[in-house]
Amino acid sequence: MTETIAPADIEITRLAGNIGAEIHGVDTTGPLSDQTIAGVRKALLDHKVVFLRDQGLDYDSQVAFAQRFGPLTLGHPIYGGPEERPLVREMDSRGEGTRANHWHTDLTYLAQPPSFAFLHNKVNPPLGGDTLWANTAIAYDSLPEGLRTLADGLRIVHSNDSDYTDDTYDGDQSFRANYLASIFEAEHPAVRVHPETGERSLLIGGFARRVIDYSPQAGRDLIRMLHEYATKPENTVRWRWRQGDLAIWDNQSTMHYAIYDYGKAHRRGERVTSVGTVPVGVDGRPSVPLRGQADSFSTSAE
Repeated sequence: MTETIAPADIEITRLAGNIGAEIHGVDTTGPLSDQTIAGVRKALLDHKVVFLRDQGLDYDSQVAFAQRFGPLTLGHPIYGGPEERPLVREMDSRGEGTRANHWHTDLTYLAQPPSFAFLHNKVNPPLGGDTLWANTAIAYDSLPEGLRTLADGLRIVHSNDSDYTDDTYDGDQSFRANYLASIFEAEHPAVRVHPETGERSLLIGGFARRVIDYSPQAGRDLIRMLHEYATKPENTVRWRWRQGDLAIWDNQSTMHYAIYDYGKAHRRGERVTSVGTVPVGVDGRPSVPLRGQADSFSTSAE
């Protein structure tokens, strides 16, 4: 199904029933009007993740394009960024901490996770390496009424010492130790209110560790139950990458999973992220930091 967003004249092709769209007719390396940026932003908010093929971005042009959506964070709160390219996170299968084969929302162990992510594909394996995204807003809407009411009041602690870390660094103990040299924890509402759209969405994923006021086992069961609704196939889209693809996702209403099925083949992308707002729950309570200092991550890049 295709549609045109006026007045920017952007052609949008939906990819699945509940999430994902491909944008045609936009060259992110060149000068773009405010109307075009507004059209891309609307598509992003509507479809949660959007894809643009054949984008010849370098560091400067990727940063320039992403900055049209707001100030950018540093590359990563733990790893930083490459020298002279501090705003980028290199997602290189030959590097440290780049396998993200676990459902997660980026950096939710911080009290102020990024809002949007812009990932440009540089090297693609000949087979495999697809990425899945899940719409956590429609997942919230699909919850049974009783579970939805319960979720509205839950507070969940997210940590970089989590199931995500165990899965990502399985067998790489030196990388794991480096990742956990500093522990970051934040308390988030299980349901956040989107600062632009007002939509409610589940804030869970692989960094979610425990539920406030519940026993460890009960908390794990609650997280697992919400996670099951969020990742139902009906709520997901799968993208098969090509070199030059640019994926942009709303980190405030999605989770994603980078499929690790390409063995020792090389896979590399470069990601920049927009500074986010502190999540706010249905009751108006914001997220709070519990451990770790990451103030520079969201402020040094402004």
